Amino acid sequence: MNEDHTAEARADELDIIGELAPRSTTTVHERFDSLGSTAQTVVREIATAMGFNREEYNKRITSEVVEAARETLFAEQLAVRVGSRDEFTQWVNSHPAVEVEQMGSPNVDRVAWHYAPFSDHVIAATFQNEQAAAVSTLRRHSFGEIYRPVIEDEPSADTDSQQ
Repeated sequence: MNEDHTAEARADELDIIGELAPRSTTTVHERFDSLGSTAQTVVREIATAMGFNREEYNKRITSEVVEAARETLFAEQLAVRVGSRDEFTQWVNSHPAVEVEQMGSPNVDRVAWHYAPFSDHVIAATFQNEQAAAVSTLRRHSFGEIYRPVIEDEPSADTDSQQ
């Protein structure tokens, strides 16, 4: 896999779930575009498993349904770090240029966060016990806040200035 797609510094002590941490908007577009046929296949197989006939499929499986599947596939690949509040604070302090958006209570012990290197933006979600729920929420929020605007914007020559 292209290094541009992988999360940085996998050797650190934090748990990293997922692999996608694009370093450029071009990579965002390329990865998102590459998931189009996969999303179509997933939706078609689900519709088949649900017993949709051709008429029902054509009526209910819209381009919006396939696009939602593609967005979900993209978001579920995002690299999420999971650690203690202290580990998160240390990570943020070692990345002073990042903009941090934090969701959840400041009074819990654990934090999940996604860093988008091309934007120097970090979104974090705090949690106590439900790591899977925090990671899922974080990924959906990160997609909406960081990646959807990039995907909706046409790629241009200056989008790779931060590679």
